[in-house]
Amino acid sequence: MSWLDEKAVAVITGAAVGDALGGATEGWTPEQIEERHGGRVTGIVGPYYPNWQDARPIAPYHKGDGHITDDTLMTQALVEVYAKRRAHLDAYAMAEDLVPLMIGEPRWVPELESTVLLLQRVFLAEKWIVARLHYGHVDPREAGVGNIINCGAAMYVAPVGLANAGDPRGAYAEAIDLTGAHQASYGREAAGVFAAMVAAAVAPGATLDDVVAAALDVAHDGTLAALRAVVDAFDGWTTVPTTDEEERALARRIRAVVAPFDSVGPEYRQMSMDARRPSRTKAIEELPAALGFVLGHRGDFRGAVLGAVNYGRDADSIAVMAGAIAAGLGGTEVVPTEWLDEIERASRTDVRATGRLMGEVASDILRADRETAQARLRALDEIEAATVGASA
Repeated sequence: MSWLDEKAVAVITGAAVGDALGGATEGWTPEQIEERHGGRVTGIVGPYYPNWQDARPIAPYHKGDGHITDDTLMTQALVEVYAKRRAHLDAYAMAEDLVPLMIGEPRWVPELESTVLLLQRVFLAEKWIVARLHYGHVDPREAGVGNIINCGAAMYVAPVGLANAGDPRGAYAEAIDLTGAHQASYGREAAGVFAAMVAAAVAPGATLDDVVAAALDVAHDGTLAALRAVVDAFDGWTTVPTTDEEERALARRIRAVVAPFDSVGPEYRQMSMDARRPSRTKAIEELPAALGFVLGHRGDFRGAVLGAVNYGRDADSIAVMAGAIAAGLGGTEVVPTEWLDEIERASRTDVRATGRLMGEVASDILRADRETAQARLRALDEIEAATVGASA
C-alpha cells in the first residue's frame, strides 16, 4: 500500500474497532459495565443483556459480539459518496448523494441482523437528514438548524480528514460545510474539529502534539474551551495507566474535566432539561473525552480505545474518535488484527476495503489539490508581475 492508503486503512479500521467494542457498553456507567462483564472490558464482548431482542432500552439492536453500529455504517456511506464524486464534498453532496444511499440502497445492518435501509438503523438526529433534505427540500447549507445537537455528524467525518491529509484547516472547513446539512451549533463544530484532528494525525511525521495543536487552532466557543481544559488537565502527563485502578482514575479525571461543558448531564439515560440544545458555551462530550483518553495513554491505540469503551455513556462514538486519531498516528500496525478480523466476520463487512477505497479517492483528491495550488501560484505570480509593472 502507498503511504496514504496505509493511513486511510488505519483510520477507517481503527474507528470501526472502537465502534464495535464500544457498542456493547454504550449507555452504561463504568460500574455497570464492570458488574456485567466481571471486570473491565478488554476486548470484544457480548450484549449487555443476553435477551437483547426484548430487553429495554436495547431492543431490537444486537449490540456487542463484534457488531459495528451506525457510526461505521455512516462512515462507509460517506466513503461511497467520496468514491462517486472523487472531489471535496459540501452540503449539497449530503443532499444529492448521501441521502439517496440512506433511503435507496439496502445493506446488511449487523445490529438488526437484517438487510435494511440505513435510514432504519440510524438515530433520530440522522433521520433528520432525510426528513429535511429529501422530504422538506430545505437548503442543504441550512438543513442542520433545529436538529438535536449531538455527535451524530462528528462520528462519521473521519474520511473528511483523510481527503484533506496534512491540512487541518482545510478538513475543518470541508466538514463544517458538509455537516451544515446535518448539524448545527457545537455538534457541527465537533465534526469540523474532529476532521481537522484526523488530517493532522495522518500527516507524515505527525505527533500527538500536532493533533492537539490542530484542534486548538480551529476550534471555537465551548468546544475550544472543553478541548483546552482537557489539554491543560494532561499538561506534563507522562504516566500511562498500567492497572485497573489507574484506568478508573483516568476515566474519572476525564469525566470531571468534560462535565462542565456537557449538556447531557450526569445521567446519560435521564438527560438534563437543556440537553442537546444549541449553545455557545457547551460541547459534545465525545470529542474532548476521546482526546482525553488519547492523551492519557500517550497515543497508544489499545489503551485509548479500551479506556473509552469502559467509560460508558456514548462509548462507541468516543472510541471511534479515539481509535481514528490513535490509528492515524500509529498506522495499521497498531490496530489489533484479532479484533478487526472478528469484527469483519461478525459484521459481514470488509472494513479494510472501505479504508483502501478511501485511500485511493484521497490520493485523487490530493493530486487535484496540488494542481489547483500550482495554478493559483501561477496566477498570483502574474498578478504580482502586473502590479509591479503598473507601478514602475
